[in-house]
Amino acid sequence: MATNPIPQFPAGFLWGVSTSAHQIEGAADEREPSVWDAFTAEPGRVKDGSTAVVACDHYHRYREDVALLAGLGVDAYRFSVSWPRVNSTRGLDFYDRLVDELCAAGVRPVATLFHWDLPVGLDWLERDTATRFAEYVSVVAGRLGDRVAKWITLNEPAEHTLLGHALGVHAPGGRLMFDALPVAHHQLLAHGLAVRALRAAGAGDIGIANSHGPTWPASRRPQDVEAADFYDILLNRLFAEPLILGHYPEGIGELMPGAAEDIESDLKVIAEPIDWYGINYYAPTRVGAPQGSEIEFGGITMPADLPFSVRQIEDRPVTDFGWPVVPEALTELLTGFRERYGDRLPPVVITENGCSYEGLDDQDRIAYLDGHIRALHRAVAAGVDVRGYFVWSLLDNFEWAEGYARRFGLVHIDHDTLERTPKASYAWLRDVLRAQR
Repeated sequence: MATNPIPQFPAGFLWGVSTSAHQIEGAADEREPSVWDAFTAEPGRVKDGSTAVVACDHYHRYREDVALLAGLGVDAYRFSVSWPRVNSTRGLDFYDRLVDELCAAGVRPVATLFHWDLPVGLDWLERDTATRFAEYVSVVAGRLGDRVAKWITLNEPAEHTLLGHALGVHAPGGRLMFDALPVAHHQLLAHGLAVRALRAAGAGDIGIANSHGPTWPASRRPQDVEAADFYDILLNRLFAEPLILGHYPEGIGELMPGAAEDIESDLKVIAEPIDWYGINYYAPTRVGAPQGSEIEFGGITMPADLPFSVRQIEDRPVTDFGWPVVPEALTELLTGFRERYGDRLPPVVITENGCSYEGLDDQDRIAYLDGHIRALHRAVAAGVDVRGYFVWSLLDNFEWAEGYARRFGLVHIDHDTLERTPKASYAWLRDVLRAQR
């Protein structure tokens, strides 16, 4: 690991950490059920059989967690608002208390409005869910808009579409393959309607958190390049270009629900101007032509009948999740976005970046963060307008279908006692942030 100081970022650069409601809050009896409650109740859906009924009990321990944020010295805290909790009798009371506590600690609240925990009874296959989402956003903005510093409409609609509706390994468990594309469209429409709802409520500084990473062809063979291009459209361009350019990549719009003129009308909503563009980055993906068999990758079984196959990136260290550690791909991603979208690209914020490793003396996590922050600085030095960086995550949490087997936190959670213990990476990041002041 490099021992030189992290280079200085521009004045006003925003440093933060991220979490999500379903993964940390617990207090499931204090909210309505979500699709994740229904999903985890089915045997075999979560690898260790666990649920998020208690999770990290952040709902009751939020003051302790805000104190950890203050001790870390971050500028901002990205949390998500649980739609099922807002639907309950006193749901927004909790977020009122949380936001007040953050403001009192000098930590700017950054609110994500949808992080996968859809209320039971709603379905992203239905267009009306986008309208219902905008109504919920109006309620949240009306209550918290005077104190929230930044708003994020959706978190990772690509993963929610792919894992939750196409492959069935996340809630709600749909195995629709390419018939899941309406889910992508309706989420993007919900984003645009949410931007309008936030503006109407007087809220500003609005973005989205899309997941992106470079797609590397497995070889220069035409069939591998073609497969990688298709994968890149599905996981990157499909979710970036409607927001940034106002249209779908060629050949994709025809697959969306509704008549062509309706899609064109929707795209005007989807492309509502945003103030910044959030990117969640973890790793690049190596992609080749189909291999005719199922492939296990990153804990997910990829079906044999996909028009591409995801391959291992060799000669790279991997995290406990099996994800390759490739910091320079973050620089490649950001400079590539600038080259592709030019002046149409809004200022960028890295809304998630992190890794899963065991142990309190987590030197591998320190090396990972060190490498990625330096890679981010190289992108800034190359002229990419990056305004902030958020580490995933503050706490070890409920890691979706992996249960509690993966630990992304700067703070260790004993899931029996719920005791919080800062790791070595917490102290390292605290020192990095002090040096940036």
